[in-house]
Amino acid sequence: MFNFLKWLFSPIIAILDFITKYFKTVVFLTIIYFVVFDTNEATLTSTQSNANLQKIELNGPIMDASKVLEQITQAKNSSNIKGVLFVVNSPGGAVAPSVEIAYAIKELSALKPVVAYASGVMASGSYYASIWANKIIANPGSMIGSIGVIFQGANVEELMEKIGVKTQTVKIGKYKEAGTPTRAWATYEKEELEKVINDTYDIFITDVSSARKLKKENHKEFADAHIFTARQAKAVKLIDEVATLTYAQNELIKLSKVSYPIWKKEDKFDKFLDKLISEAVTNFSVKFMDGLKAY
Repeated sequence: MFNFLKWLFSPIIAILDFITKYFKTVVFLTIIYFVVFDTNEATLTSTQSNANLQKIELNGPIMDASKVLEQITQAKNSSNIKGVLFVVNSPGGAVAPSVEIAYAIKELSALKPVVAYASGVMASGSYYASIWANKIIANPGSMIGSIGVIFQGANVEELMEKIGVKTQTVKIGKYKEAGTPTRAWATYEKEELEKVINDTYDIFITDVSSARKLKKENHKEFADAHIFTARQAKAVKLIDEVATLTYAQNELIKLSKVSYPIWKKEDKFDKFLDKLISEAVTNFSVKFMDGLKAY
Protein backbone atom coordinates (compact mmCIF):
# COMPACT_ATOMS: atom_id res chain seq x y z
CA MET A 1 0.00 0.00 0.00
CA PHE A 2 2.82 2.37 0.90
CA ASN A 3 4.58 1.73 -2.40
CA PHE A 4 1.36 2.35 -4.33
CA LEU A 5 0.81 5.68 -2.58
CA LYS A 6 4.43 6.57 -3.19
CA TRP A 7 3.98 5.84 -6.91
CA LEU A 8 0.66 7.70 -7.01
CA PHE A 9 2.09 10.87 -5.52
CA SER A 10 5.54 10.62 -7.18
CA PRO A 11 4.83 13.48 -9.66
CA ILE A 12 4.06 15.84 -6.75
CA ILE A 13 7.07 14.56 -4.81
CA ALA A 14 9.31 15.15 -7.85
CA ILE A 15 8.11 18.75 -8.19
CA LEU A 16 8.56 19.46 -4.48
CA ASP A 17 12.01 17.88 -4.60
CA PHE A 18 12.91 20.12 -7.51
CA ILE A 19 11.73 23.24 -5.67
CA THR A 20 13.63 22.24 -2.51
CA LYS A 21 16.79 21.44 -4.43
CA TYR A 22 16.98 24.60 -6.49
CA PHE A 23 15.06 27.20 -4.46
CA LYS A 24 18.11 28.86 -2.90
CA THR A 25 19.93 28.91 -6.22
CA VAL A 26 16.99 30.51 -8.00
CA VAL A 27 16.57 33.17 -5.28
CA PHE A 28 20.29 33.96 -5.30
CA LEU A 29 20.43 34.24 -9.09
CA THR A 30 17.29 36.39 -9.10
CA ILE A 31 19.00 38.87 -6.77
CA ILE A 32 22.15 38.86 -8.91
CA TYR A 33 20.03 39.38 -12.01
CA PHE A 34 18.29 42.48 -10.71
CA VAL A 35 21.43 43.93 -9.11
CA VAL A 36 23.89 43.32 -11.92
CA PHE A 37 22.04 42.85 -15.18
CA ASP A 38 19.68 45.79 -14.81
CA THR A 39 22.69 48.13 -15.02
CA ASN A 40 23.25 46.93 -18.57
CA GLU A 41 19.61 47.25 -19.60
CA ALA A 42 20.11 50.35 -21.75
CA THR A 43 23.01 48.78 -23.62
CA LEU A 44 21.14 45.53 -24.10
CA THR A 45 18.02 47.32 -25.36
CA SER A 46 20.10 49.21 -27.88
CA THR A 47 21.73 46.02 -29.12
CA GLN A 48 18.41 44.20 -29.31
CA SER A 49 16.85 46.95 -31.40
CA ASN A 50 19.64 46.58 -33.99
CA ALA A 51 19.47 42.78 -34.15
CA ASN A 52 18.63 41.37 -37.58
CA LEU A 53 18.92 37.62 -36.92
CA GLN A 54 17.29 35.51 -34.23
CA LYS A 55 17.90 32.06 -32.76
CA ILE A 56 14.94 30.05 -31.45
CA GLU A 57 15.61 26.84 -29.52
CA LEU A 58 13.45 23.74 -29.18
CA ASN A 59 14.85 21.56 -26.39
CA GLY A 60 13.51 18.50 -24.60
CA PRO A 61 10.12 16.77 -24.93
CA ILE A 62 7.45 18.85 -26.64
CA MET A 63 4.55 19.15 -24.21
CA ASP A 64 3.75 22.86 -24.39
CA ALA A 65 4.50 24.95 -27.48
CA SER A 66 3.51 28.35 -26.07
CA LYS A 67 6.99 29.79 -25.53
CA VAL A 68 8.37 28.67 -28.90
CA LEU A 69 5.23 29.94 -30.64
CA GLU A 70 5.61 33.30 -28.90
CA GLN A 71 9.21 33.59 -30.13
CA ILE A 72 8.19 32.63 -33.66
CA THR A 73 5.43 35.25 -33.64
CA GLN A 74 7.84 37.92 -32.41
CA ALA A 75 10.30 37.05 -35.18
CA LYS A 76 7.52 37.06 -37.77
CA ASN A 77 6.20 40.47 -36.70
CA SER A 78 9.60 42.15 -36.35
CA SER A 79 10.66 44.11 -39.41
CA ASN A 80 14.24 44.14 -38.10
CA ILE A 81 14.61 40.35 -37.96
CA LYS A 82 15.58 39.10 -41.42
CA GLY A 83 16.12 35.43 -40.66
CA VAL A 84 15.71 32.77 -37.96
CA LEU A 85 17.94 29.88 -36.88
CA PHE A 86 15.75 27.15 -35.40
CA VAL A 87 18.02 25.01 -33.19
CA VAL A 88 16.49 21.65 -32.27
CA ASN A 89 17.50 19.03 -29.71
CA SER A 90 14.31 17.15 -28.89
CA PRO A 91 13.03 13.55 -29.05
CA GLY A 92 9.56 14.77 -30.00
CA GLY A 93 6.49 14.80 -27.79
CA ALA A 94 2.76 15.41 -27.91
CA VAL A 95 1.31 15.57 -31.42
CA ALA A 96 -0.77 18.75 -31.18
CA PRO A 97 1.98 21.17 -30.00
CA SER A 98 4.42 19.64 -32.51
CA VAL A 99 1.97 20.39 -35.32
CA GLU A 100 1.39 23.92 -33.96
CA ILE A 101 5.12 24.65 -34.14
CA ALA A 102 5.41 23.11 -37.61
CA TYR A 103 2.72 25.35 -39.07
CA ALA A 104 4.07 28.42 -37.28
CA ILE A 105 7.47 27.74 -38.87
CA LYS A 106 5.73 27.31 -42.24
CA GLU A 107 4.13 30.75 -41.90
CA LEU A 108 7.42 32.28 -40.78
CA SER A 109 9.47 30.75 -43.62
CA ALA A 110 7.02 32.22 -46.14
CA LEU A 111 8.05 35.70 -44.94
CA LYS A 112 11.75 35.31 -44.06
CA PRO A 113 14.31 32.51 -44.27
CA VAL A 114 14.43 29.84 -41.58
CA VAL A 115 17.28 27.38 -41.18
CA ALA A 116 16.60 24.43 -38.87
CA TYR A 117 19.65 22.92 -37.18
CA ALA A 118 19.68 19.53 -35.47
CA SER A 119 22.18 19.97 -32.65
CA GLY A 120 21.61 16.52 -31.13
CA VAL A 121 18.25 14.87 -31.76
CA MET A 122 15.63 15.91 -34.30
CA ALA A 123 13.14 13.09 -34.07
CA SER A 124 9.45 12.47 -34.49
CA GLY A 125 7.53 15.55 -33.27
CA SER A 126 10.61 17.78 -33.33
CA TYR A 127 11.36 16.72 -36.91
CA TYR A 128 7.73 17.47 -37.75
CA ALA A 129 8.21 20.92 -36.22
CA SER A 130 11.19 21.56 -38.54
CA ILE A 131 10.02 20.31 -41.93
CA TRP A 132 9.00 23.67 -43.40
CA ALA A 133 12.28 25.40 -42.69
CA ASN A 134 13.97 26.63 -45.87
CA LYS A 135 16.90 24.37 -45.04
CA ILE A 136 17.49 21.59 -42.53
CA ILE A 137 21.10 21.11 -41.45
CA ALA A 138 22.22 18.44 -39.00
CA ASN A 139 25.25 18.05 -36.77
CA PRO A 140 27.31 15.03 -37.98
CA GLY A 141 26.63 13.24 -34.69
CA SER A 142 22.91 13.95 -34.53
CA MET A 143 20.01 11.49 -34.81
CA ILE A 144 17.18 12.21 -37.23
CA GLY A 145 13.80 10.75 -38.10
CA SER A 146 11.69 8.35 -36.03
CA ILE A 147 8.70 9.54 -38.07
CA GLY A 148 5.90 7.66 -36.36
CA VAL A 149 3.10 7.90 -33.81
CA ILE A 150 2.50 5.99 -30.59
CA PHE A 151 -0.31 5.73 -28.06
CA GLN A 152 0.74 4.40 -24.67
CA GLY A 153 -1.09 3.58 -21.47
CA ALA A 154 -0.32 1.57 -18.34
CA ASN A 155 -2.22 -1.51 -17.24
CA VAL A 156 -2.40 -1.42 -13.42
CA GLU A 157 -5.09 -4.11 -13.10
CA GLU A 158 -2.87 -6.62 -11.25
CA LEU A 159 -1.56 -3.93 -8.91
CA MET A 160 -5.11 -2.83 -8.09
CA GLU A 161 -6.11 -6.42 -7.32
CA LYS A 162 -3.16 -6.85 -4.93
CA ILE A 163 -3.99 -3.75 -2.91
CA GLY A 164 -7.76 -4.27 -3.08
CA VAL A 165 -8.77 -1.33 -5.27
CA LYS A 166 -11.65 -1.57 -7.77
CA THR A 167 -13.01 0.96 -10.22
CA GLN A 168 -16.64 1.93 -10.81
CA THR A 169 -17.69 3.34 -14.16
CA VAL A 170 -20.85 4.87 -15.57
CA LYS A 171 -20.51 5.64 -19.28
CA ILE A 172 -22.37 6.34 -22.48
CA GLY A 173 -20.61 5.33 -25.64
CA LYS A 174 -19.04 2.00 -26.51
CA TYR A 175 -15.53 3.39 -26.85
CA LYS A 176 -15.56 5.75 -23.88
CA GLU A 177 -13.08 3.62 -21.91
CA ALA A 178 -10.66 3.06 -24.79
CA GLY A 179 -7.18 3.55 -23.36
CA THR A 180 -8.18 2.95 -19.74
CA PRO A 181 -5.30 1.94 -17.43
CA THR A 182 -7.50 -0.17 -15.14
CA ARG A 183 -7.63 -3.29 -17.36
CA ALA A 184 -6.36 -4.80 -20.59
CA TRP A 185 -7.87 -3.16 -23.68
CA ALA A 186 -10.51 -5.06 -25.59
CA THR A 187 -9.91 -5.84 -29.28
CA TYR A 188 -12.49 -3.30 -30.42
CA GLU A 189 -10.84 -0.63 -28.22
CA LYS A 190 -7.42 -1.34 -29.73
CA GLU A 191 -8.95 -1.08 -33.20
CA GLU A 192 -10.48 2.28 -32.28
CA LEU A 193 -7.12 3.59 -31.07
CA GLU A 194 -5.41 2.21 -34.18
CA LYS A 195 -7.76 4.31 -36.33
CA VAL A 196 -6.51 7.41 -34.54
CA ILE A 197 -2.87 6.31 -34.85
CA ASN A 198 -3.18 5.49 -38.55
CA ASP A 199 -4.84 8.78 -39.43
CA THR A 200 -2.30 10.79 -37.42
CA TYR A 201 0.56 8.93 -39.09
CA ASP A 202 -0.99 9.68 -42.49
CA ILE A 203 -1.11 13.40 -41.65
CA PHE A 204 2.55 13.21 -40.56
CA ILE A 205 3.87 11.54 -43.73
CA THR A 206 1.66 13.70 -45.95
CA ASP A 207 3.16 16.89 -44.51
CA VAL A 208 6.72 15.51 -44.59
CA SER A 209 6.28 14.44 -48.22
CA SER A 210 4.92 17.86 -49.17
CA ALA A 211 7.54 19.88 -47.28
CA ARG A 212 10.54 17.78 -48.34
CA LYS A 213 9.28 17.02 -51.87
CA LEU A 214 9.24 13.26 -51.33
CA LYS A 215 6.89 10.62 -52.69
CA LYS A 216 4.37 9.68 -50.06
CA GLU A 217 4.10 6.12 -51.35
CA ASN A 218 7.78 5.65 -50.41
CA HIS A 219 7.10 6.49 -46.76
CA LYS A 220 8.54 3.18 -45.53
CA GLU A 221 11.95 4.38 -46.72
CA PHE A 222 12.03 7.77 -44.96
CA ALA A 223 9.38 7.24 -42.24
CA ASP A 224 8.05 4.04 -40.61
CA ALA A 225 9.81 5.18 -37.39
CA HIS A 226 13.28 4.60 -38.91
CA ILE A 227 16.06 6.28 -36.92
CA PHE A 228 18.82 7.78 -39.09
CA THR A 229 22.26 9.21 -38.56
CA ALA A 230 22.74 12.62 -40.14
CA ARG A 231 24.39 11.09 -43.22
CA GLN A 232 21.62 8.52 -43.60
CA ALA A 233 18.97 11.24 -43.20
CA LYS A 234 20.57 13.21 -46.01
CA ALA A 235 20.58 10.13 -48.22
CA VAL A 236 16.80 9.77 -47.86
CA LYS A 237 16.38 13.57 -48.23
CA LEU A 238 15.05 14.30 -44.76
CA ILE A 239 17.76 16.96 -44.36
CA ASP A 240 19.77 19.13 -46.75
CA GLU A 241 23.26 19.21 -45.25
CA VAL A 242 25.44 17.52 -42.64
CA ALA A 243 27.47 20.29 -41.03
CA THR A 244 28.23 22.33 -37.92
CA LEU A 245 26.36 25.12 -36.16
CA THR A 246 28.73 27.69 -37.68
CA TYR A 247 27.85 26.44 -41.16
CA ALA A 248 24.13 26.70 -40.35
CA GLN A 249 24.59 30.27 -39.10
CA ASN A 250 26.47 31.24 -42.26
CA GLU A 251 23.79 29.66 -44.44
CA LEU A 252 21.14 31.74 -42.69
CA ILE A 253 23.22 34.89 -43.19
CA LYS A 254 23.42 34.13 -46.93
CA LEU A 255 19.70 33.45 -47.23
CA SER A 256 18.83 36.53 -45.17
CA LYS A 257 21.14 38.77 -47.25
CA VAL A 258 22.24 40.80 -44.25
CA SER A 259 25.51 42.69 -44.68
CA TYR A 260 26.30 42.99 -40.98
CA PRO A 261 24.73 40.12 -39.01
CA ILE A 262 23.68 41.03 -35.48
CA TRP A 263 22.15 38.21 -33.48
CA LYS A 264 19.36 38.95 -31.04
CA LYS A 265 20.72 38.33 -27.57
CA GLU A 266 19.02 35.79 -25.35
CA ASP A 267 18.07 36.54 -21.77
CA LYS A 268 20.58 34.31 -19.96
CA PHE A 269 18.60 34.25 -16.73
CA ASP A 270 15.40 33.18 -18.47
CA LYS A 271 17.37 30.54 -20.35
CA PHE A 272 18.81 29.21 -17.09
CA LEU A 273 15.39 28.97 -15.48
CA ASP A 274 13.99 27.25 -18.57
CA LYS A 275 16.75 24.66 -18.34
CA LEU A 276 16.03 23.93 -14.68
CA ILE A 277 12.31 23.63 -15.22
CA SER A 278 12.84 21.53 -18.34
CA GLU A 279 14.83 18.97 -16.35
CA ALA A 280 11.94 18.50 -13.92
CA VAL A 281 9.26 18.47 -16.60
CA THR A 282 11.16 15.98 -18.79
CA ASN A 283 11.12 13.18 -16.21
CA PHE A 284 7.52 13.89 -15.27
CA SER A 285 6.18 14.02 -18.84
CA VAL A 286 7.96 10.94 -20.10
CA LYS A 287 7.11 8.75 -17.11
CA PHE A 288 3.62 9.85 -16.15
CA MET A 289 1.82 11.30 -19.19
CA ASP A 290 -0.09 8.77 -21.30
CA GLY A 291 -1.70 9.48 -24.63
CA LEU A 292 -0.96 10.21 -28.27
CA LYS A 293 2.68 11.12 -28.83
CA ALA A 294 5.05 11.66 -31.72
CA TYR A 295 8.08 9.98 -30.12
